[in-house]
Amino acid sequence: MNESPDSARSKNPGTIKLIGIGQSLRGDDAAGLAAVRFWQEKYQANSAYPNLQVELADLPGIGLLSLLEGSRLAILVDAVHSGGKAGTIHLLSSDQLESFTQGSASAHGWGVAETLSLGQRLMPGSIPDKLILIGIETGELSLGAPLSLEVEQALPEVARLIEQLITNV
Repeated sequence: MNESPDSARSKNPGTIKLIGIGQSLRGDDAAGLAAVRFWQEKYQANSAYPNLQVELADLPGIGLLSLLEGSRLAILVDAVHSGGKAGTIHLLSSDQLESFTQGSASAHGWGVAETLSLGQRLMPGSIPDKLILIGIETGELSLGAPLSLEVEQALPEVARLIEQLITNV
């Protein structure tokens, strides 16, 4: 389903991509995946928005750039680790993502901020005009652990925020 940016843009000029990012087997690192699933269940939006594409990306790494192709708006939902309280929700634009590259970490190695930075340098036309990251502060990241209570409790607010961003486009 990956198309070149030109063909994707011509077929779906108003495409919105919602991408849940995470690692499903490492506790709160699955927050992005869980939040997008929660949003899908609560708002049943897949059929309501014809220009919306939803992706669940378990450890996308540099492959995230392919997922962004052809979109005019991308909403990324991912776990972040910046030292804040678990379950805290961060809403960042693409230019604010750089604050999460120094002194913070992605539990799955090559982080979203680094990937987008590389993409802007190597393939500037592949990054959507508008990109928003909803970051959910992590707590528990142990292998095999479930989501922490704090992150679980943040999911309804993240789903509401996703719905608000999509409907206000």
